Amino acid sequence: MNISNRYLTASLFTFFLSSFSHTAFANNLNVEIESPQTIDSKGRLHLVFSKSADREPRNYSAWPTRNIEPLFSKDLEKVPTGEAMQVNFNDAGFPYRSPQDLPPGNWFVQVIYDTDAFDSRINSPGNYYSEVQKVELDFLDSKVLSFNLSKKLPPETLPAEQEHLKFVKMPSELLTEFWQHDMHLRAGVILPKDYYSQPDKVFPVVFSIGGYHGRYDRAERTFNNKDFQTYWFGDEAPNMVLVFLDGEAPLGDSYQIDSANNGPYGEATWTELLPYLTKQFRLVDSGETRFTTGCSTGGWVSLALQLFYPDMFNGAWSFSADGVDFRYFQLVDIYKDENAFINEHGVERPSFRAKDGEIIFSIQREIMMENTMGRNDSFAYSGGQWGGWNAVYGPRLDNGQPSVLWDPITGEINKEVAQAWSRYDLRKYTEDNWSSLGPKVAGKLHIWMGDMDNFYLNNAMKLYEEMLSNQTQPISDAKFTWVDGAGHCDYRAIPMLQKTLSQMHDRVPEMYQTK
Repeated sequence: MNISNRYLTASLFTFFLSSFSHTAFANNLNVEIESPQTIDSKGRLHLVFSKSADREPRNYSAWPTRNIEPLFSKDLEKVPTGEAMQVNFNDAGFPYRSPQDLPPGNWFVQVIYDTDAFDSRINSPGNYYSEVQKVELDFLDSKVLSFNLSKKLPPETLPAEQEHLKFVKMPSELLTEFWQHDMHLRAGVILPKDYYSQPDKVFPVVFSIGGYHGRYDRAERTFNNKDFQTYWFGDEAPNMVLVFLDGEAPLGDSYQIDSANNGPYGEATWTELLPYLTKQFRLVDSGETRFTTGCSTGGWVSLALQLFYPDMFNGAWSFSADGVDFRYFQLVDIYKDENAFINEHGVERPSFRAKDGEIIFSIQREIMMENTMGRNDSFAYSGGQWGGWNAVYGPRLDNGQPSVLWDPITGEINKEVAQAWSRYDLRKYTEDNWSSLGPKVAGKLHIWMGDMDNFYLNNAMKLYEEMLSNQTQPISDAKFTWVDGAGHCDYRAIPMLQKTLSQMHDRVPEMYQTK
């Protein structure tokens, strides 16, 4: 980056921060932490403020809109017992750099100490947290906020099962070896209406992948939906097993594929979990009867699985997929652009928009939030969307840490890392391998996208469609559905599921087709 561009970036960043700054307190705001027992674990302490008493502040929204709860975070080696521990949160906050910059008034405030490096969530099982306090901040008095980490989140428990709703948690040898820590794979399973009345029958399976960080317990919400139950136990629903995969990984979402930073989530899912599910739930052991679908992250994963494992699945129904061409990674061309935060016109690059085009927040604002959330003050450890992409697509450094595609403060793109990302560029992968891949995915690619996707994902999908339309050896028969004015995952979930399952059922070999 040249000097003028660097100056422009720094100036815009300073302006960006000042736009969220209010008159600072005349005196300091000090924070003290106590614990009834020594917490002899490294972790990240989060101090969260909220204007609402509707939920505990620790249940942080991680959605950087205008009214996001202020968050301040700090890495700690441990929390001793016996005396109060002073914690300085200066220069570790979002959207304010310091608690002293908070606007005056009444706040609900709470701390949580995240000690679990193998779970990407702030509120992971076993983490310590305090009671919620209501405080009044003003300009006159120095404040000392004292918190006691007296509460602890309970161990993980699977949701309650029902006759046609099951949950799986199985140890993974492959992931345990990679992480040198006990690791598990999870799934939610919805069984078809005739599952128990036909005990000798085997069933086709649909793998549902959620949006970013979508958990396996999505199965419970789907199953308990009244419209879904009316359909599922009626005459029109096909007898197929629905498996809801789990997106949780130590650095965000696993994307159900192998990656240098997350480890062998692809191999573990398809060589450990799949055989277990096949045996446990009487699945047909054939690629002709397996399907993938999902929206957003699930849209990318469902398409990627069909491309990376073309014989394992008989169709992907991809909705509002994450960027499938890294020349439009949202609005960033990771190969040619110099900076992710500031575009070639010197304007801050947006990340999220309303369907009328109104900008809601920028990439720079989103990264600032994730830098606050993440260990080492880095979005690479945030568990957020950008950190998750870095973990899945990026190389691993020699010290074991994940690389980052761009500098978290300036936004300057690392071209060496960008080149390493290219192996996950689905447009490039499809184009480079089309002569052998094309025949294997014939009739299998079904893609839906709104032309006003809130995350600008329609741009990359247009490039993907153009690439496929130019293939001649063989000609592509991929089906694209574009919806004018539609945003991200902007469709009615249950009717779309019905339509999707019907199309999948039509591709099932006749001997396994039953309704």
